[in-house]
Amino acid sequence: AKPVELERVTVDTTVQEKAIAHPTDSRLLEVARAKIARLAKRVGLKLKMTHEREGQSLRRRAGGYAHAKQFKRLRQVVRRQRTILGVLLREVQRKMTTLAQSVQDQLKPWLDRAERIRSQRPHDKNKLYALHAPEVECISKGKARKPYEFGVKVSLAVAHKSGLIVGARSFPGNPFDGHTLSAQLEQTSTLLQDLGVKPKVAVVDLGYRGVDADIAPVELIHRGKYKSLNALQRRWLKRRQAIEPTIGHTKHDHRMDKCWLKGSEGDALHAVLCAAGFNIRWLLRALRRQLQAGGLNNLYFAVIAVWAAWLATAMAGLSGLMGANADPSRQPLLRPS
Repeated sequence: AKPVELERVTVDTTVQEKAIAHPTDSRLLEVARAKIARLAKRVGLKLKMTHEREGQSLRRRAGGYAHAKQFKRLRQVVRRQRTILGVLLREVQRKMTTLAQSVQDQLKPWLDRAERIRSQRPHDKNKLYALHAPEVECISKGKARKPYEFGVKVSLAVAHKSGLIVGARSFPGNPFDGHTLSAQLEQTSTLLQDLGVKPKVAVVDLGYRGVDADIAPVELIHRGKYKSLNALQRRWLKRRQAIEPTIGHTKHDHRMDKCWLKGSEGDALHAVLCAAGFNIRWLLRALRRQLQAGGLNNLYFAVIAVWAAWLATAMAGLSGLMGANADPSRQPLLRPS
């Protein structure tokens, strides 16, 4: 891409979901109970009861009551799940004093998370939505099909004309979209510094209104300024929605829809790697278009032939190094064709 094409970027946010099941209260309570019972057995604690059969039965009943919208019965089931989880936690806390201090230190984070799940209520803030991933947040997107998503907010910056991703970073804590723009432009400038280019114009949606002072001297263009824009800027604004299919391809073709890496560091790495995969395919498509325009359709076959010849030469050199001491069963594989 030409450097001038990278001076205008389009920025938007999406949600990178975490690899968790839907975190309803009943399911979280059962997951916490099963985890604490399993950890107690692993460290050698002998419990009076693990409530395994009752816990599984309560989980099934809760699913049925929720589906039938019988919320009074559902609340009774959830109350019983909280009770048996509290009983299990108190018994483990009493008996873990006989264990070594290192084992107690390993158990304590899991006990704290389970107690946090037991004590939280539906309208509390900073709730825990996954036992194994405390960094997961509930993000309201306002979609009719999927009003809530559980994960971390990710911001993407795309070259306005070419569609190349020039910035991708995660923002834990679910900040307001406008508060992420300055940090996103800073990352984009860092990634483009070897080209001697900095973003000068940011084309965004209405979620980024009111942050002109935070990103100065970068010019901010959005639909709310339409009457004050000139003809060229209005043409730029018409291409803002081109970032939406880029987000869709990054999530569904390059696996950014769900992150399997651990912690906030894993979320940040996953977002960058998915964007890099998108850019690699973008470059391959651009190369193919240039080759087809130049009449070099068979270049791929030429590259494969060169690679095969190099591989045969390498295998021949390895055969010469091994000599007579080579394993006879491997000799046919080491001779060049």
